[in-house]
Amino acid sequence: MQNFFSVGDIRKRMKGPIPYAEFIRIAPMSCGIYVLKAGEEDKQQPHNEDEIYYVVSGAAHAKVGADDRAVAAGDIIFAKAHEEHRFHSITDELVLLVVFAPAMTR
Repeated sequence: MQNFFSVGDIRKRMKGPIPYAEFIRIAPMSCGIYVLKAGEEDKQQPHNEDEIYYVVSGAAHAKVGADDRAVAAGDIIFAKAHEEHRFHSITDELVLLVVFAPAMTR
């Protein structure tokens, strides 16, 4: 298994309508890069796994449960399993590192 990754290389693998590319999958977790363009709607639904998002670049608002905040590069967001969450009011392309624990089910 690879130990070092480049966001640019991972983004090159993104194809189709889902702006997500997984780059690690082991039993206790999976990791991917999620990209939303400025003004794009985040159509994700709550997941069966806990999630951590790290904002690599961009600017938007994130709503997790009843909490709604502005987010930008360097911010970290946690959404527990089954919790409503989404990104909105995206002003600059949003590039997110996403960690699912356990590994995301499909």
